[in-house]
Amino acid sequence: MLDSSTSQQLKEVLAGLKAKITLQVNESEHPLQAELLELLSDVANASPQITVERESSIAPVPTFRILKNEIRTGIEFRGIPNGHEFTSFILAILNTDGTGKLPDELLQRRIKNIKGPVKISTYISLTCEVCPEIVQSINQIALFGEDIIHEMVDGGLVEDEVKRLKVAGVPAVFIEGKLIHSGRASFLELVEKLELHLGKKEQAQIADHGQFDVAVVGAGPAGVSAAIYSARKGLKTILIAEKIGGQVADTKGIENLISVSYTEGAELTAKLSDHMKNYPIQVLENRRVESISEADHSITLTSSEVLKASSIIIATGAQWRQLGVPGEKEYIGRGVAFCPHCDGPYFKDKKVAVIGGGNSGVEAAIDLSGICREVVLFEYMDALKADKVLVDKLKSIPNVMIRTQVKIDSVEGNGHHVTALIYEERISGAKEKEVLDGIFVQIGLSPNSSFVKNLVELNPAGEIVVDPKGRTNKKGIYAAGDVSTSPFKQIIIAMGDGAKVALTAFEDRMRA
Repeated sequence: MLDSSTSQQLKEVLAGLKAKITLQVNESEHPLQAELLELLSDVANASPQITVERESSIAPVPTFRILKNEIRTGIEFRGIPNGHEFTSFILAILNTDGTGKLPDELLQRRIKNIKGPVKISTYISLTCEVCPEIVQSINQIALFGEDIIHEMVDGGLVEDEVKRLKVAGVPAVFIEGKLIHSGRASFLELVEKLELHLGKKEQAQIADHGQFDVAVVGAGPAGVSAAIYSARKGLKTILIAEKIGGQVADTKGIENLISVSYTEGAELTAKLSDHMKNYPIQVLENRRVESISEADHSITLTSSEVLKASSIIIATGAQWRQLGVPGEKEYIGRGVAFCPHCDGPYFKDKKVAVIGGGNSGVEAAIDLSGICREVVLFEYMDALKADKVLVDKLKSIPNVMIRTQVKIDSVEGNGHHVTALIYEERISGAKEKEVLDGIFVQIGLSPNSSFVKNLVELNPAGEIVVDPKGRTNKKGIYAAGDVSTSPFKQIIIAMGDGAKVALTAFEDRMRA
């Protein structure tokens, strides 16, 4: 199954395995069972530490699990991890052996505190680009959690099960038949959802990280830039973030980072992380700030960790904006979606709406028009805001309809999936219903500033108000990038903004 080039690469990747890894596969009469056995055999041939073991119990579809030194790890696969999920499979082996990017000690302790026993099922599509992120994250949670089992489930092999559970988008995470998450999520968000759904064994003890010269909150282009510039000045620096890269990590193509003609979000994120490793920056990833004290600049994290810093730089960026209308949250993952690339195939030959007439909305409508029977684009203003070349292309597509000067009122469904969108004609005030199967929301970004709303000044849009050098209205607290009033939300501007604010904080320190 694996070509010679892939097999050689796999041998190099798995060369350092120390533990005995067993791929325990169930017997099955499914026609794809032979394909699974061939794949597992090819992987086992790449390392003397890996063996394939046939398990006598019978499974309806190809199924296997990973054991370390003959002990189950909690990682299982129901389906053949081909396509994007092949990486999830290999990473699961490496993580089982204790290698790769793993949660730090404090985060491992937090995961172990999640109540079990529980079995988590993540339904995926082998063509989904987001699904591996969720599968890999929950695999790690299963590795470090006690009595937690996680299975990747190829939805294409269990169609009756998918219909019964009413899965309308992937990745879809279920516990005991209940949907607890759908779509993209950070590692931290998944941990928090499991804590909320399953509970914690005991109250976590406070961990004090001590005093720092500079604390940077956020690890997108602005945050990483600020941390590097601070460390280069010889300041004791800590960076706190939900994930390295921020929104950049979820970006596909980047063509306007000057001197780099083309890169992708994952690649740029990796380079940001690698660059920070050249400096003595303490990084607390998969963390969220709960509060900041104006009096002594103490920072409390939601993970029961605390620290203090002389200067604080907030660079938490922004996130995709939701409509905020009745029915939207209830049907996320059941017809309401945000990623046309991931969930578009689930609406093949169906009718969908795209909300938003900017570049992202028009691009989404163009992409979906090649999959869906009909696409209706809704825009609040009297004209689309996207670039003219995109608008012209959209208008040339026969199965796309454009509605302008409309206000979205609510999302309707039958309890299982979306059935209609209710909107208002802004000129006449008339309420209308658009019967459809799915809704893709593409209405821009919202600043991640809620945790400081009672600390620093915000403008009506929720951005942190800063002066030309990035100072807020509170001494020693600064802001940079998309979360601030700094104009133009671009990667290259955020990078410069982070550097500028770090230099401002250093300048103020020298003058104090």
